[in-house]
Amino acid sequence: MKRVLCGLAASLVALAASAQPTPVGLWKTIDDSTKKEKSFVRIAEADGVITARLEKLIDTPDAETRVCDKCTDDRKGKPLVGLQLIRGVKKSEEADSNRWEGGTILDPANGKTYKVRLTPIEGGKKLEVRGYVGSPIFGRTQTWVRAE
Repeated sequence: MKRVLCGLAASLVALAASAQPTPVGLWKTIDDSTKKEKSFVRIAEADGVITARLEKLIDTPDAETRVCDKCTDDRKGKPLVGLQLIRGVKKSEEADSNRWEGGTILDPANGKTYKVRLTPIEGGKKLEVRGYVGSPIFGRTQTWVRAE
């Protein structure tokens, strides 16, 4: 009995150690130029597809009334709070990859959409969000901090 319990405990520890962090959760974004906290973004997963919505703007006057006036798709004129920023991202099919990719991210400041790659780092405490055009080498990376 003792051996069975020890074996079960060892299996649970190994399973927990092999579990990879996920981008799902609430994230704090940081402004590239000022390095100040900018917003909270909630990432969710449904049927293996990642999406993200802007949950709250930090220290932004009239945040609740701001709309995406520069958007050129179905998000044009929609309130920024609640706006879907990330669409269609899926877990990479590469073996041992801890990346989610294949979707798009919207920059509401300029209304442009970019291809996106999400990579949890530091055990899931941070998230590298890479927006790019064409190839990932032609883009920029923001690091978001897990808020919950």
